[in-house]
Amino acid sequence: MIKHTKKIIVLLSIGLLSIGLLFLFSGNDKDYDLSHMFQQVEKLKINRHGYVLGAILNPGQIKKAESNRVDDSSEGTYKFKDKNLFIVAHKTSNRILVIYEQFENETQQKIQDLVGDLYMNFDDPTVMSHDKVVYWAYTKEGKVTSKEFDDSKKDKKKLNILAKVKFISDINIMGQIKEAAPGHGYYIISSDPVLELFKNQNG
Repeated sequence: MIKHTKKIIVLLSIGLLSIGLLFLFSGNDKDYDLSHMFQQVEKLKINRHGYVLGAILNPGQIKKAESNRVDDSSEGTYKFKDKNLFIVAHKTSNRILVIYEQFENETQQKIQDLVGDLYMNFDDPTVMSHDKVVYWAYTKEGKVTSKEFDDSKKDKKKLNILAKVKFISDINIMGQIKEAAPGHGYYIISSDPVLELFKNQNG
């Protein structure tokens, strides 16, 4: 009976230790997963005005962040502005979570110029939809071409999108320039897998 009781106590102790280790390493795995995903995104070198998605802010950028902080940032992040560009960074690692720029009351010509600049920055887009959305998609191998995207839809093959650049306008981007009401919109550079892991970590 005593031996049986001792055996139960030992098994319970091992079980509790295992549970403790599971919780300990689950937390570390979550941190590791986010760090690893940041590094995967950084390798894509998706860059806008010197800011690389997933990369750690350099000392000059951190100094810029300290003097140009924007208040409405989410928990676990901080946001700052560099000229017209907004950057959201991970508070713990100083890695870049999101890069975006908004525009208001811009002419079609100005919008075309901005899209042209994005073309120069990121090359031909993966998708252009309804003349109001331009989309660059990236897997870990690099940018997805329009042909690869079309083929994946045709073959019903899922693409593992790691990061994206998305431009949205409320007026037509291309076509003949006409006198019309000014347009509003934005472009955003982000990684859904990174943001999902970050959300789970801070949820």
